[in-house]
Amino acid sequence: MSDYTGVIIEESLEKTNVLKEVSILKTKVEKVTEKHKTPWVSQWSLHTVEIPIDEADKIAERLSKSLDSRHSWYADFKNETTHFIIFRNKVFKIDRMSKEQYDEAKQYGISLGIPEYQVDFHPEVKRWER
Repeated sequence: MSDYTGVIIEESLEKTNVLKEVSILKTKVEKVTEKHKTPWVSQWSLHTVEIPIDEADKIAERLSKSLDSRHSWYADFKNETTHFIIFRNKVFKIDRMSKEQYDEAKQYGISLGIPEYQVDFHPEVKRWER
């Protein structure tokens, strides 16, 4: 099994110390548009990160406590079998073959007011709905 990779948006973090605990592979800065639904920030700094398997649970918990308390954000990282989807004070550790687990995380994100298109976590969900 390989390490996890994912994206952390720096502006989603109240405390950025957790970024020192992951390997940042690359960073892309995106200007925020109306579609992003985050008018309180002017840009997103998207850090593509790598997280060792043995650090994943600990990093997920740290991220969960570091996310912005005033606005709803999530962070996520995955490998071939497991997908961590992290909200403030809630971590979903999902078996990537489980539509039910993905649906639960998606519904949780929507309940926080995150736009539905942003919580469409699994590209193969459409395959399950046939």
